[in-house]
Amino acid sequence: MTLKPSTSDTRPVFAPFALAGLTLRNRVVRSGCFEGLSQGGVVTDRLIEHHRRVAAGGIGMTTLSYCSVSQDGRAFGHELWMRPEVMPGLRRFTDAIHDEGAAASIQLGHCGFFASPRVIGRRTLGASSKFCLFRTSVCREMSLADIAEKTTDFARSAVMARDAGFDAVEIHAGHGYLLSQFLSPWTNQRIDRYGGSLENRMRFPTEVIAAVRAALGPRFPILVKMNVRDGWHGGLEIDEAVQVARAFAAAGATALVPSCGFTARTPLYMLRGGVPVREMVQQQDGLLTKVGMALFGRIMVQHYGYEPQFLLAEARRIRDAVRIPVAYIGGVESLEQMEALIDEGFAFLQVGRATVRDPDFVDHLRSGAAAATDCDHCNKCVASMSRDGIRCYCVEETALEGVAL
Repeated sequence: MTLKPSTSDTRPVFAPFALAGLTLRNRVVRSGCFEGLSQGGVVTDRLIEHHRRVAAGGIGMTTLSYCSVSQDGRAFGHELWMRPEVMPGLRRFTDAIHDEGAAASIQLGHCGFFASPRVIGRRTLGASSKFCLFRTSVCREMSLADIAEKTTDFARSAVMARDAGFDAVEIHAGHGYLLSQFLSPWTNQRIDRYGGSLENRMRFPTEVIAAVRAALGPRFPILVKMNVRDGWHGGLEIDEAVQVARAFAAAGATALVPSCGFTARTPLYMLRGGVPVREMVQQQDGLLTKVGMALFGRIMVQHYGYEPQFLLAEARRIRDAVRIPVAYIGGVESLEQMEALIDEGFAFLQVGRATVRDPDFVDHLRSGAAAATDCDHCNKCVASMSRDGIRCYCVEETALEGVAL
């Protein structure tokens, strides 16, 4: 599929870019940022409108985030999971994005041991039996039959995504999701052929990528989000991540998106910046949960100082290790940074909070109306997504100040 560029701008960041059988109108991709806008596990008008605005704002491709490949992989009741009932809504989603001239990707994953037992109605699955402080629950170790079933679920979901009009899929093998749990020595203590050595820990994720590739054919774009670091001593580190990247490329990935962090243990390591405990408390249901978050929020959600391009050193290691396109994600703030990243060999860029702050971020950079985002990385938008949908608190606060004046 080839999408018409929104302008004739020939600067590399804004020029059309080929990704396997897809041509994007530019090299800027909205990353998978959990929206919290799929109430009831279905596509809503608010979800479509959220992404349509980003598409209208000039993004090359937008990513519908965190869609579970099966019902037992959900962390929230307002998280999508792939089944026939959601296909009409997904088609409305892709049509709306295409009408704005952008491409649409969908992020496919499974929460594994940090899925919500309350939401899925059963015990959670994991690489090994593990206590999850995030859920105060213990998962059960996946059997070989479970592994085969989830591999099939990923492939089936990818085909459904293609049939719903998506132009690419992004397999989530990072951030402590199920595939990442198999890669990490902290969550994988198996003693069979899916645990122990890195070769064994990579087996399930690479089987998933290979199955998705077989199901979609050779030209359909398959992005894979992966960790360069889990975020603590004893987790996955960069030297192993380089080997993981090579294995993912060999299994059939079109492009890699090297990120970091573990949702159930180092949740803001992947973002850096503010820890909005007060807003997180406000979003919780029930008095006990609110009190627990108020007392222990700083323990469960640690602070990591923000720096621009905070993953650049590790991303370079991944880029230099493979012969497929590698994206850069992590603290991309300005057009100057984007141009430098493209110049040094990153194929495209993923941005998140900048587009939450300003859906027209890309067009504002292109026109010269802005040189950089004014997002202050307070991460209050992260707090909002788990309750009533992602939004920029700073925009709301500025509007309220304007009313007060």
